[in-house]
Amino acid sequence: MFDIKIGTLIPAEKAAAMIPQLNPKGFESYELDFNSWDIDEVDLTEHAARIRDSLDGRTVGALGRYGNTLLDEKVRRAVEKLIDSARLYGTNIVSVFAGGNPEKSVPDTIPEFKRVFDELARRAEANGVRIAFEGCGGGWHRGSTNIAFCPKSWELMFDAVPSGALGLEWEPTHAIETLADPIIQLHHWAGKVVHVHGKDGHIAWDIIRDEGITGTSPFCWNRTPGFGDTDWVDIFTILMQHGFVGSCDIEGYHDPVFFDDLEWSAQLTSLDYLKRCRGGVEFFDGPNEYRGYQGRRKK
Repeated sequence: MFDIKIGTLIPAEKAAAMIPQLNPKGFESYELDFNSWDIDEVDLTEHAARIRDSLDGRTVGALGRYGNTLLDEKVRRAVEKLIDSARLYGTNIVSVFAGGNPEKSVPDTIPEFKRVFDELARRAEANGVRIAFEGCGGGWHRGSTNIAFCPKSWELMFDAVPSGALGLEWEPTHAIETLADPIIQLHHWAGKVVHVHGKDGHIAWDIIRDEGITGTSPFCWNRTPGFGDTDWVDIFTILMQHGFVGSCDIEGYHDPVFFDDLEWSAQLTSLDYLKRCRGGVEFFDGPNEYRGYQGRRKK
């Protein structure tokens, strides 16, 4: 089978109704986003059973809860519950924001990060779960809800909590919006990637050349993969060369052109594009009589 499944991110509370509609369109996995659901009020065992019944051979790529894990006790409690319940959904990935402190720099936040994620990492290890840090942008000198937004932050975080249960939920967009090269970044960090968000970006270089990056006009915006600046063949090649096996779930609902009534048509186009970039739309394991001279791809 393909090393990388292509799916989409959907609200957890709507997933049981949405998945049967999306399965026939070719989606292979789903990230369930719990951000708009109060997990304290949810029977996760019952919900997981309904999700499993709807999958029809597809998988859950990740469970997501994105909030200030360091400062918000309710968010942290939700993350703990998802770690404990991930196996019920058939996944071993829980995606989060690292959290942050708006009054502190990233380096000054690391002691609090260590205190919180030492405990969460041990919990994840006990449950066979990987915690994936989303890379949504923050600030170096003054934090926000997520310090896990750049390689320098990642170095500090993984040095502070050197657990194999901690990894990255990576996408090119967050590098692009800082004018960094996402492909160079991925070459350095592919070994820590445990989940991929299918989201791209576009840089309007004409605006930058005209106004710079401090003008009044936006110079970067999100795009659905296939409509942005990144060649996803490069992304999947690098990931596969580093042994990545998992899901790339399209993080829709961000594209400024293809949204609302065009949201799902664009996602279907992106689904087809990403499948071609990962090596094929349809897996075909034959004929077995001859596959070339390169030997076995996996042992």
